[in-house]
Amino acid sequence: MDRRKLPGASLFFLIFGTLLLLPPLVLLFNLHERFFGIPLEVIYLFTVWFVLVVGTAVFAYRLPHEGDHKTEDIG
Repeated sequence: MDRRKLPGASLFFLIFGTLLLLPPLVLLFNLHERFFGIPLEVIYLFTVWFVLVVGTAVFAYRLPHEGDHKTEDIG
């Protein structure tokens, strides 16, 4: 991915992750189903949380750091 597009992609990732944690989508998984004794809603929440943490780590690694700007000497 082009480094110029990374800030926009990280903003999209933030907004999409926020939408995934809003009650209307979380309530879709509010079923009486259990997977290995764990409610499906809890599995959904922790899966989304884990994906957001890993995605944030990837973006933090790939985004340019503030001190990495190349400055030209004028003069």
